[in-house]
Amino acid sequence: MTVPSETQQTTSATPMKIDLLNDQPHELVQKIQEYHPAEIAALLESHPPEDRQTLWEIIPAELEGEILAHMHNEARASILDLMDHEEVIAAAETMEVNDLAYVIDELPESVGENILQALDDDHRTRIETALSYEEDTAGRLMSADVISVRQNVSLSVVLRWLRRHHDLPPHTDALMVIDEQNSYLGKLELSTVLTQAPDKQVEEVMCKSAETLSLHAENDVIISLFEKRDLISVAVLDDSNKLVGRITVDDVVDIIREQADADVMKRAGLDAEDDLFAPVIPSAKRRALWLGINLVTVFLAAWVIGRFEATLQEIVALAVLMPIVASMGGIAGSQTLTLTIRGLALEQIAKSNIRWLTVKEMMVGSLNGLIWSLIVAIVSYFWFEQAGVSYIIAAAMILNIIVGSLSGVAIPLILEKMDIDPALSGAVILTTVTDVVGFLSFLGLATLFLL
Repeated sequence: MTVPSETQQTTSATPMKIDLLNDQPHELVQKIQEYHPAEIAALLESHPPEDRQTLWEIIPAELEGEILAHMHNEARASILDLMDHEEVIAAAETMEVNDLAYVIDELPESVGENILQALDDDHRTRIETALSYEEDTAGRLMSADVISVRQNVSLSVVLRWLRRHHDLPPHTDALMVIDEQNSYLGKLELSTVLTQAPDKQVEEVMCKSAETLSLHAENDVIISLFEKRDLISVAVLDDSNKLVGRITVDDVVDIIREQADADVMKRAGLDAEDDLFAPVIPSAKRRALWLGINLVTVFLAAWVIGRFEATLQEIVALAVLMPIVASMGGIAGSQTLTLTIRGLALEQIAKSNIRWLTVKEMMVGSLNGLIWSLIVAIVSYFWFEQAGVSYIIAAAMILNIIVGSLSGVAIPLILEKMDIDPALSGAVILTTVTDVVGFLSFLGLATLFLL
């Protein structure tokens, strides 16, 4: 992902304050230039389309490419609509290879082809190479901006060579060691270069067992490696063990943030790339499907309640207490569901421990069911002075909490087997299960034993 230049890194942590109504144009320009492109991208996304156009017109051309790289797809598209062909090409030429590959992938094919054709041969070749790799893999994420050294030179030679550079690629914590055929041999930490004797050879002090990533490694594998090993950078190798690039910690932070945003949005049936200020019709279309799915589940629960209309007319207390049973089962299930989805994401759940986890969650559900059903039974008895209703609600609560706990484990596992994201639809299915079981058990038991 893009990294701020040295002059841009000294930005304030104070949120940007832009007043389009009262700030003068020269004040807006001055404020804009004080902030990092990622912050400017967030500013643009926080304004309606007409205000975005006003802001975009005062943004320096040299920042446009990096700002576009930091924007979400739909908001970026709204900005690209404001730009003419030459301006789009100029912005593309300033983007890093992995950023431009990501942006081109989201553009209409004809627009992407026009951008590629307008680039110089070297830049176009690098972009096409990046696009040849699968999305969400190391090949797509990596940067080819790597400093490498040979194993048969001394540290003093390495130091002299480094001093010839005006600057180093961002997040350079080590140099990659290669042979004459560009085969990867290991990693030479900069701290080693500075602290070891200058006459030592690179091969004597380099780390030969340093972690590496395949071009085809997926994002989850990359995140896990950086998290467990506290890494700053990792070499990326092709199938022939040749060094082709590196991934740095800032890239991984970007992935984690994007995945977190996506998870939050998925719970509401939305896309993390959706634009908050998108037009009404497209926004309504996106949300309509999710509302329809929820409506179906509500009708299913209502149908179950309708089967026991006579019971509810006979015992009014049941209608008052009924939501408690469904709610408690839903909460217990959602706790288990969250833990299971997290376990799947961290690859902590395998065939060897599924049974243990299921039994454990059912035991937790049983214990909590006993405790809270007793409390609810006592409260309901003093409220309605009907012992039968108290027994029934206690039994129904225990049953529904156990079922909720079991569903919290089973639903994510089943959805994953079906290649469906549990974070997207798990909560809806769980709510349906606990509502139906809760109403069915409470009203069914009441029908059997109280009428």
